[in-house]
This record gives sequence, structure tokens and C-alpha cells, in this order.
Amino acid sequence: MTPTPSPYRPRHRGAAATPAPTVEQGTTAPAAEPATPAVPAHVPTSGMAAASALMAAGTMVSRVLGFVRAALLGVALAATSTMADVFEKANSIPNIIYVLLAGGMFNVVLVPQLIKAAKAPDRGAEYTSRLLTLTVVVLGAATLVVTAAAYPIIVALTYNWSEAQLALGTAFALWTLPQIFFYGLYAVIGQILNANAKFGWYMWAPVLNNVIAIGFILVYIITFGAYSADENQAAEWTTSQTVILAGGHTLGVILQAALLLWPLSKLDIRLRPAFGFRGLGLGQTGTIALWTLITMMAGNFSTLLHMRLVSGATAAREQMEEGAAVPGETAVNIAELVILLPHSVFVLSLATVLFNQLTAAMQADDIVTARWTLNRGLRIFAIPIMFSTVVFVVLAGPIGRLFSGTSAEAMLGGAAIGQLVLIYAVGLPFRSAQFYLMRTFYAAEDAKTPMVVTLLLAPIGLAITYTSAVFLPDHYLAYVVVTLFSALNIARSVIFHLIAVRRWGDYGLSSVLHAYISSGYAAVAAGCAGFLVLALLGGFTWGFAWNSIGTAAVSCLGVVTVMGLVYLVVLRAAKVREFGEFMEPVSRRIPALARLAP
Repeated sequence: MTPTPSPYRPRHRGAAATPAPTVEQGTTAPAAEPATPAVPAHVPTSGMAAASALMAAGTMVSRVLGFVRAALLGVALAATSTMADVFEKANSIPNIIYVLLAGGMFNVVLVPQLIKAAKAPDRGAEYTSRLLTLTVVVLGAATLVVTAAAYPIIVALTYNWSEAQLALGTAFALWTLPQIFFYGLYAVIGQILNANAKFGWYMWAPVLNNVIAIGFILVYIITFGAYSADENQAAEWTTSQTVILAGGHTLGVILQAALLLWPLSKLDIRLRPAFGFRGLGLGQTGTIALWTLITMMAGNFSTLLHMRLVSGATAAREQMEEGAAVPGETAVNIAELVILLPHSVFVLSLATVLFNQLTAAMQADDIVTARWTLNRGLRIFAIPIMFSTVVFVVLAGPIGRLFSGTSAEAMLGGAAIGQLVLIYAVGLPFRSAQFYLMRTFYAAEDAKTPMVVTLLLAPIGLAITYTSAVFLPDHYLAYVVVTLFSALNIARSVIFHLIAVRRWGDYGLSSVLHAYISSGYAAVAAGCAGFLVLALLGGFTWGFAWNSIGTAAVSCLGVVTVMGLVYLVVLRAAKVREFGEFMEPVSRRIPALARLAP
């Protein structure tokens, strides 16, 4: 898990120009395309396209390895076991604490200053030295204090855990909490490299992290064997097991940060210990940066409190006969990891490009072009997102089986994860929509609106979940929280839409809905075909698709292939225009794919 980046990027005159859009019915022609500015000093000479491709490749490889890590961890611990949840709690806390302590400040306040400093005569040597010194001193001290407080932190962030579970969680946390320091070091050095046009290192370093973690999980499985439902894993747990799993994951984070020291040394910048906060820009935090910082902190703190409730399932599971059927924190995080894949691969990459176009239009007060860019993004997202949504609905069970291990209860664990995937899938289209709508406000240099929406919905969501915890058994809380997450995505989409229309006018909601309906019909047709194939593979009768991780993987691959072919055929037959727009950037790199577009 890597630190969460800020959704805000400062507006600048180097933003990509907006191509001439097709004029929608009822709109006027947008302004002429602005002239292409000179390449900034911090942009690589090979071009941003090559740098973006390198970073995207690193992200993809890292995510694939993340899936492998989660699957192997399921073999070692079982995704719905006590030890899996205890380890997941301890291993996820460091990243969230880092973001709460300093992540937002680094991303929102210091990164713009880094870019500015990199253009100075000394290439930012003085500023970079002060920033690294500040990082080492402040995060080092904070990490020591937080690690010393491991037990009260575990107590505060868990729900109804027994003393034995709290003791195990504390043992894990003592090994994982030092990750806070190295997450911060990795983030700061990565941004320094980016500011000096050394793109790629920041995105590829997590690959090493995942490789190290996978290696230690394999060592664990070879040494102690895979999880067995017949044994009481928690009662027989040893210090050696804690060191291999928790220590191995922490070593991965350490090496992730250490890897960046080599390219940092090649920047030809004289770095030295430099104390003093003056000149770091901490006292010049703008209103936009401050609001963005508040939004990030509120969102992460809310997530922390929601996951505290989910941890109640860990204690409840031990009181039930079929405990493997109860999803806890590990299952929730796996389901979210799965759901985030299409959002990260398609929506995030497309939104990054469109964000520059939105920024350029907003900067030029060209509202017509801004509305068109907003409309275009939302429509194009429909193509990958509607297909992914139906894929998750059809394959929720076998997907869950990929991460549920090899024990006798693995099928029940896979079903539990699949249920969460299904709930998340319902809100997937809205997750992408609200993400892009929110970025529209950042493009207009309005960070206040996202902050107000976050501060409005966060307490409402917490009130709902904590009230539910009073009336519902703990083993239902994971379902409550995941359902709330999907509901909040829907609520944010509606609120951002209403505010956007009020501020900038109608951006063509009817055409956006038409795109989702058209691609939705095609996705449902593909889903029917996938349903039939999965039924033949025993996907609904505990058959071949459920027998093992391997058979689940083969089933998922076969079903997705059939669904993809049907989806393409229906999109072409229906001449869905958004499919052509979605394929346009891909076909420029691979001309043969242009034939697929209608």
C-alpha cells in the first residue's frame, strides 16, 4: 500500500491544450485551441507521453503483484481468519497514520514548492536539503512515539477485540508501525525525483516492495504450511511467524524507499543536513491547499473509523460455527483492491489527461469547452466501467475464490469476499463519476466545494454505521460499511452534479445517461453470455470454478474472454459512439485496433 496522493494539482500555464471538440446539439462552438506553451524545465525532454507510459506500466505491474500478494496471503492465513484480520489491521495502520500526520502536507503544500525550487540556479539543493532533513527529524520522532504507543493504538482502532487478539495485534504493530517513517521518506524522495524530471522511479519502486512481500509470504508457507481450518492458528501462533510476515512486509517498505536513494544521488544536487523550516513554504499555505488538506484528512480519518467497526467481525467470527463465512477487514480490503482495478487503469489515466484540458478551459474562462470536456469524460468512462461492473456481478464468487486460500473452508471464504465485491460493484459507476466531477472543481481552483461535501457526508456516514453497530450483530458490520461506501459514492455524484450544473450550466447529462444506458445494454448482453459459461463451469453449484485458486483463475479468464467478445460485437452493432472515442487513443498507438471501433 502506497501513500494516498492528493487529488488537487495546481493550475499552471503549461497545462495541455484542449483539442477542438465536436459541437454538441444546443451548444456553441468552443474557443479556438490555445497555443502550445514552451516545455517547462521540469518536464522530460522525451515528452510526457513516454513518462506517463513508464509510470502507467509501473502501476500496472505493481497492482498485478499486489493481487499475487493478496492471493498468497490467503493461502498462508485464509482471507476470513482471525490472523488474517489481525495482520491486515496492523499492516494497514502505518499508511493511514502517515497520511494523517504528513502525507497531505507533502502532497498539497510542498510538491509545488519542489517544482519551483528545481528551477532555481542551485537546482533546489538548499530547499531539498531542508525538506529531507525535516522529513527525517519529524517523521522519525513521530514514528518512535507512535510505535511506543502500539497497544493503545490497536485498542483505539479495533472493535470488541479480546485481550488475546489485542496482544497479537500489538505484536504485529510493533513490527509494522516503523513503516510510517519509510512511507514518508519514499513519498518525499519520489516527489523530488519527479520535480527533477526523473519519472518512473516513484511508480516502479512499489514493485520491489511487492516482490519482497511475496518472497516472505512464500517463505512463511514453506516453513509453516498453508492455513488449515482444522487448527487453531491464533492459539498456536509464534514469534517467528510474526517476524516473517510483519517484518517481511516492513522490509519491503524500507527497500521501496531505499531504492530511490540511488537516482537521488544521480541528480547532481549537493544535499546536506539543513535545519530550519524557513523557506519551505509552510507559512505560505494557500487557501486552496488548506481546504484540500482538510478534505484529505477528513476522508482518511473517516475511513479509519469505519474500518474500526469492520474489525468487530474478527471477534464475532470466533463465536460462530462457520466463522470462515464472516468477512472482516482483510476481505473488505481485498474486495476494494479488486474493484479499484478498472478505475485505476482506465478512469484515472483518462481523467489525468482530461484534467489538464479542464484546467486550460477554466483558466481561459471557456465554460463551453469545460462543459464539453466534462461531458466527454463522463461518457467515455461508461465503456470500461459498465463492462467491469457486469463482470464483477457475474464473477463475484470466483473472484473471491482467488483470494480465499486452500483450506477446507476456502469456498465459504471466497463467497464472503464475493458478496463484498458484488456490493462494491453496484457503486462502481458512481465512484468514477464522482471522482471526475470532483476533479472538475479542482480544475476551477475550487477546493472548498469538495471539502464542504466531504465534511457534510463523513459524519452522516459515521452516524449511520455506528448506529447500525448498536442494533446489528458484529458479523454484519462489514456488509454495512461496504454498502455505505457505495451509497456515499452515489450521494457525492448527485451533489457534485447539482453544484456543477448550478455553477457552469448543463453539461449534457442526457447524453451521459444515454452513454451509460447504451453501454449498459451491451454489458448486460455480455453478462448473459458470461452467466451461461460460468454455469457450465459450475460457478453457481460449487463446481469447477470453485475447486481451487487455479480453477477459479481459469474460469475467470474464460468468462471474461467470452464477455469481452460479446461486448465488442454489441457495441459495434449498436454503433455506440463512445466506444469509438474510447478506442481513439489506443488505436493511435496500435493502428490495427482502429478496426474495432464502429
